[in-house]
Amino acid sequence: MVNSKEEITHSKFVMASYGMGAAINQFFRMAFITFGFYFYEGEIGLNVWLTSLGYIIFAIWNAVNDPLVGYITNRPFRFTKKWGRRFPWTIIGGVPWAITYVLVFTPPSVDPETGAWIIFGWLVFTTCLFDTFNSIWWVNFYSLFPDKFRSPKERRLATGIVTPIGVVGITLGGIVPPLFITYGVPSSFIFQSGVVAIIGLILLGLGIPGWRDDPQSTERYLKKYEEGIEKLPFFKTMISSLHQKSFVAFLLIYLGFQTLTFCVQSSIPYLMRFVLKRPARDQLFLQIGFLIGAVLSVPLWIKFANKKNNNKQVYMISAVVLAVFSIPLSFILDYFLIFIIFILWGIGLGGFWALNRLILSDAVDEAVVKTKKREEGIYTGIMMFFNRLAIIVQVLIFAVVHTLTGFVEGADTQSVQAQFGIQLHLGLIPMIVMSITILIFWKLYDLTPSKLERVQNELKQIGL
Repeated sequence: MVNSKEEITHSKFVMASYGMGAAINQFFRMAFITFGFYFYEGEIGLNVWLTSLGYIIFAIWNAVNDPLVGYITNRPFRFTKKWGRRFPWTIIGGVPWAITYVLVFTPPSVDPETGAWIIFGWLVFTTCLFDTFNSIWWVNFYSLFPDKFRSPKERRLATGIVTPIGVVGITLGGIVPPLFITYGVPSSFIFQSGVVAIIGLILLGLGIPGWRDDPQSTERYLKKYEEGIEKLPFFKTMISSLHQKSFVAFLLIYLGFQTLTFCVQSSIPYLMRFVLKRPARDQLFLQIGFLIGAVLSVPLWIKFANKKNNNKQVYMISAVVLAVFSIPLSFILDYFLIFIIFILWGIGLGGFWALNRLILSDAVDEAVVKTKKREEGIYTGIMMFFNRLAIIVQVLIFAVVHTLTGFVEGADTQSVQAQFGIQLHLGLIPMIVMSITILIFWKLYDLTPSKLERVQNELKQIGL
């Protein structure tokens, strides 16, 4: 038996500092997903299919970029022994990632019809550049979790601290930009991007203590690498990971979750401007709804997970809550009632967030036992590929719905049919996608508490 004190090897301060990574990621993610697509279609007036094509190219680039970044950064470099395996990459990727956010919202000032391809080119270039640095940062930040926090007890404690901090990030990402945005004034989006970049750099600095590699982990990694245990061709590692049933099940439900959240977040500016006909600042209260539901529920989800000691079961319950409360978003038009629904929706979001790292860490542990190698970078990169696949699903949903319902790019008002289309891609359509992936996860994921206990014992035996 392992002494309970030995199961907790890091202070709560370190865990909170690590959690700044969740905050900065969700901060940029919320701001970019909420306003990026809308900015080019609704404000600049770029054709919806050109905007969608730009986002699809951006997502395809990341399909290659994320796993490749994971593979490249998995090997040691000259700075690894001194600075660690993951920490240097969080700085190399993090700083330019924050700065390039500004470029996304500064397209050339040309006519959206005659200069459509110029705007399209800028969209592709800036989003791909922004996300390349995001990948370098995110793959290494996320890969650090299962290696830094080793025991199930420490992972749950860390998750209970990290998740609320991440929820604050997503809330800031929803609250800060609308403070500086005026619908119908594209230049206001440039100012908000500068503010967002500055806040992102501050959060980056606060995360440094938590992203430092443990010296013993770096030494263990270098020793295993020198012995040849960690070396495996990129595509072999990727194919091997997709043969692991539980990891594939996680990827699919993660795809459903990201599709749902991308659709909901990206729909909010359309909902506020064209359906509810309210100014951007009123969006703040909907983001506060996220915060109330998610932050208040996270400790309860963690307590529930500790009591049940069954990550799969609690994960599925949170996923079902999230899906169920997405349905009324497509049919309620009262601002106050939508606020209440977002609180309830946030409860499901908080649970899914609280368990997400635990489910991935469990799947990675099983993979380590099977392959005798720690390849968190590649697994996280593959997870990010499914994140980008969700973007493709989301923009295709928007493009098809907007085309069928007659949405007019750059217009100040929209028809009743176009407004109903916005309501559909706010909740009902992505809910159906997520429900399908919940069923697949329930069927395929087989990491029960007893099986996970065996995995943990084997990890100790092989020294990984």
